[in-house]
Amino acid sequence: MKIKFLFISTLIFTTIGCNKSDTKSASKNAQDVSETIDTTLVHEEKVFDNGKPKKDFVPKGYIVFSEFFGDLNKDSVEDCVLIIKDTKPENIVINRFETEVDRNRRGIIILFKKGKAYELATKNYDCFSSENEDGGVYMPPDLDIRIEKGNLILHYAHGRYGYWAYTFRHQNNNFELIGYDYSENFGPVTQSFTSINFLTKKKLVKTNLNPQDDVDQEVFESKWSKIEVDKLIKLSEIDDFDELNVDK
Repeated sequence: MKIKFLFISTLIFTTIGCNKSDTKSASKNAQDVSETIDTTLVHEEKVFDNGKPKKDFVPKGYIVFSEFFGDLNKDSVEDCVLIIKDTKPENIVINRFETEVDRNRRGIIILFKKGKAYELATKNYDCFSSENEDGGVYMPPDLDIRIEKGNLILHYAHGRYGYWAYTFRHQNNNFELIGYDYSENFGPVTQSFTSINFLTKKKLVKTNLNPQDDVDQEVFESKWSKIEVDKLIKLSEIDDFDELNVDK
């Protein structure tokens, strides 16, 4: 009887010991997993802290009107262009057609992608007029944002009357105006085309010698000239694109 009791006691002690060992092992594994998760979270937070989410750059009282993506600083990463719009109630007005329209101005914010977030490249909160301006006898110009070959292009389409566009490049820690193009049209026929390169300080004017003919009869005479450029215009310093005169 004593031998049998001793055997059972030994078996219980051994089993308890194994359970304690397994509990310690499980606890250690859980701690290792926890440390791995914590390290991962800390790493993710550090990456995120290198920049901010897009919404953090939108000033109070503004909304995001539209957004565009493309590489603007030649790092092969897509950056972000936000067109923002003010929301002042006093700029909600009745137009001449007895329709309520939003005449709040618009602005631009350019963000460089940094890790999983963004950093500010430049901003101009109210350089664009409202999309609901009175176009007179025709519709108002339609602003479009394009990113081509690392350049930012602000393109104004004016239907049958043509278009004009401003080309900006990121340089000298800012976005500077390096080009301007203007096409004067009558329907599909181009009457004249002007292109200015502010880096080379040259201006090209192409005039259609057959402005009354069909588009397939266009014949252009080209004329080059030099222009004076004291300093390049910065996007952040433009008060109003409607008043900007670069074709001098």
